[in-house]
Amino acid sequence: MQAKDLISDMFPAVNIKDKGEKALVRMDFFKVSHIPLIDDKNNYYGLISESEIYDFDLLNKSFSTYKSVLARPYVYCEDHIYEVIGLVTKLNISVVPVLNRKEKYKGSLCLYDIIKYIGTLITSDNPGTIFILELSIHDYSLSQIAQIIEGNNAKILSVYTSSPGDSTKLDVTVKINTDDFSAVRQTFERYDYKIKAAYSDSDKINVLLEERYEEFMNYLNI
Repeated sequence: MQAKDLISDMFPAVNIKDKGEKALVRMDFFKVSHIPLIDDKNNYYGLISESEIYDFDLLNKSFSTYKSVLARPYVYCEDHIYEVIGLVTKLNISVVPVLNRKEKYKGSLCLYDIIKYIGTLITSDNPGTIFILELSIHDYSLSQIAQIIEGNNAKILSVYTSSPGDSTKLDVTVKINTDDFSAVRQTFERYDYKIKAAYSDSDKINVLLEERYEEFMNYLNI
């Protein structure tokens, strides 16, 4: 999935000649705290935040008086969605401008649309089993985990890793495409893997996926 595939058709930019009041109205309508500034030729000047408009008294002033100090985060159309997520988490922004290789503004990705897309991935309706492995960070090997699973005629549908704080432990949450987990479990235990939990019941899986989804949203400071 590339950035251009998630550009919002509804979300508008603000002209650099406009005043802060207009930007605030649009931010409020779309429930975001940032908005991109462009000119009539789709040149991108930067991202303005709600707090900047108030802090620098831009409510009734044109943004052109402030353009020299604007932050200018963006991604290119062909950038992977992971690049977008990385920019969001690094800068804590609610909107990600998208440019083409000629540096022209093509649109924006709203944080809500990014979260919604990721939510569709981790709440897949594909049947199967979800299990959680607990292991040392230094012992983590996705290739070995995949080998064990595929050696039992199963396939990995998704993998999620998490580590609390400064812990040296890692939780690896794996979803596979089979409801019968017994053979996979026995093989993992034979290799001395600790299985914290396993879920094959659809209701329990949905609860677990919702918890992981909430963890991700909290990580993005929603």
